[in-house]
Amino acid sequence: MEENALIRLAKADIPALAALEKVCFETPWSPDQYAGVFDGASFLAFGIRRGEKLVSFVTLHAAAGEMEIVNIATHPEFRRRGHARTLLAHALQVCRNMGIQHGYLEVRRSNAAARGLYGAFGFTQAGVRKRYYPDNREDAVVMRLELA
Repeated sequence: MEENALIRLAKADIPALAALEKVCFETPWSPDQYAGVFDGASFLAFGIRRGEKLVSFVTLHAAAGEMEIVNIATHPEFRRRGHARTLLAHALQVCRNMGIQHGYLEVRRSNAAARGLYGAFGFTQAGVRKRYYPDNREDAVVMRLELA
């Protein structure tokens, strides 16, 4: 039986990251977009591999005492196995270790599962960005977390 491995993603993982984005999101990031952010000091990415296959990831920016979760995604075949929970817990611990005090993210209003996950980690609703998502103009719920 293959085991899962939690890893820090690097530029070499961009093809797998972009491929998983295409499976999970209507408006995925391109490899070029990822290449640009991996060069930045504030960008962090962690993933879960099963064998050689990237099955889940979290991306975030962390700097100046604040972090933003950019995306969390799990391949549809590997959902409901705790991967997103494991990655979010890991990312938040890394941020705490860095001295990050505040976190935030945007999530689709309709994504009850993600909102429940974030709520379980202490994120609370801080506002709404009307018609935020370009694919369907859905509102984004802004959620905040105090890490200190």
